[in-house]
Amino acid sequence: MEKLWHGSYAPGIPKSLNYKDTTLIEAFSLSVKEFPEKSALIFLDSAITYAKLNDMVNSFANALIDLGVKPGDRVAMLMPNMPQIVIATYGAWKAGAVVVMNNPLYTDHELEYQLNNSGTKVLVTIDLLGPRMIALRKKTGVEKIIIAHIRDHLKFPKKQLLPIVAKSKHREIPPQKDVYEWMGLLKKYPSTNPGIRPDINSLANLQYTGGTTGVSKGVMMSHKNFSYNIQHLLQWFPQYNRGEMTMLGVLPFFHSFGLTCVMNYCLWHGSTIIMIPRPETKTILEAIQKYRINFFPAVPTIYIGLLNYPGLSKYDISSIEGCFSGAAPLPVEVIKEFEGKTGSQICEGYGLSETGPVVTINPLGGITKPGSVGLPIFDTDIKIVDLEDGSRELPNGESGEVIIKGHQVTEGYYKMPDESAMVLKDGWLYTGDIGKFDDEGYLYIVDRKKDMIIAGGFNIYPRDIDEILFEHPKILEACAIGIPDDYRGETVKVFIVLKEGETMTAGEVIEYCSGQLAKYKVPRVVEFISSLPKSNIGKILRRELRAMELEKIKK
Repeated sequence: MEKLWHGSYAPGIPKSLNYKDTTLIEAFSLSVKEFPEKSALIFLDSAITYAKLNDMVNSFANALIDLGVKPGDRVAMLMPNMPQIVIATYGAWKAGAVVVMNNPLYTDHELEYQLNNSGTKVLVTIDLLGPRMIALRKKTGVEKIIIAHIRDHLKFPKKQLLPIVAKSKHREIPPQKDVYEWMGLLKKYPSTNPGIRPDINSLANLQYTGGTTGVSKGVMMSHKNFSYNIQHLLQWFPQYNRGEMTMLGVLPFFHSFGLTCVMNYCLWHGSTIIMIPRPETKTILEAIQKYRINFFPAVPTIYIGLLNYPGLSKYDISSIEGCFSGAAPLPVEVIKEFEGKTGSQICEGYGLSETGPVVTINPLGGITKPGSVGLPIFDTDIKIVDLEDGSRELPNGESGEVIIKGHQVTEGYYKMPDESAMVLKDGWLYTGDIGKFDDEGYLYIVDRKKDMIIAGGFNIYPRDIDEILFEHPKILEACAIGIPDDYRGETVKVFIVLKEGETMTAGEVIEYCSGQLAKYKVPRVVEFISSLPKSNIGKILRRELRAMELEKIKK
């Protein structure tokens, strides 16, 4: 059916797709067959070809099977961007397992919940986190832990390797029961295909997110969700022929943006990922120049960091042809400046963990509208509905809640039927985001119905911070909000009411939170207040604190 936005698609782009029921591992196998000697991954200047990557994926799959992993079992990842997260993910899928992505910046408290909720059986992690995870294992159902080292897939001479290993804080883990060394497993097991073929409709991934409300939830993503969303990207960016893309791999693969739009997209495409474990500006610039990166998916903080880097003019970044920005709003002036320096086009998009994640993108080769998150991609329907009960569709130009229907939309949250029912109604996902369409079908996200804070591309849920603060013996009440930040998009500010007779400094609050929360969740700004605004039933009114803060900024 013809939609308003179809008229704004780039020239030659179809309105709908004929999908192939190809899983990610089947698509990867086709890339291996077509490009066996092409570099699939480049990590710290060490390249892994498609053929070699396939061998290691098969070996790891066979190792998992021998360790007792059966189809449907959960295998969790706890690593930054390094070859092992790719090998382990595709190996788990080849063993028929479900992958559980975890943020390595999370605290033990946060990881304990996710590992237990998911029912994780095997955990793959980096040596730096190994001792913590071994200690945490007794509080979870994790049976086996596999320890990877940053040195495992480096090919440098020993003299060059030593400083890299030292910088990565390499640790040897003492031998113990049900703890395995990564390279030991790969060398032990054959590189033959184990022959397990997951059904396209089966569960592929549990992606933990705060969702639209409440505590962390495991978004259930099927092989079909991922497959169809990748097929969207392949058709939306047809300017790149198979095997001809060199992609920046700085977006974390444990996040839905990096998982779909970098790792899975690139391996399906038969192209090369330049893996960067930490988003350091100098490292990114060096990689662009050295490897002639031509596709640049990133979050706004990376674009801002590059533009403000003092030595930017020393680097040749002219190879960049296309850019994809998401996870947080990208300032219009940043878009204009970056496009002016590179001659490339930044296509800002929008999505959620619940949608694979891609829902809308500005059209590469078409008209991009700064401030807009673009057009709904193929076979994705979006409505703007009233904020009261979401039953009435609103006209173009009027703001309301964004609801989505499409092949990439999740079936719900794992073991949370009530939470799933709150956001999934008659096939529509109620996002909690407030947006509007213009007359050409471009979507604009203008606010958030939910309380989520987005700082540097990370989703931060204020309730997580509130609950930690409420546990402090000196604190009576607390409320976290997001406030504007030129670099991170938003940053966390907390309002605190102390118990009578108690004293506390902002530094003490920040130090306390640092021991309880992932670094990016730690408040940057603290304000002590005599009382918090509340409703007539005693609920703290977070929106009033945000309004108060915005008024201060305006003045």
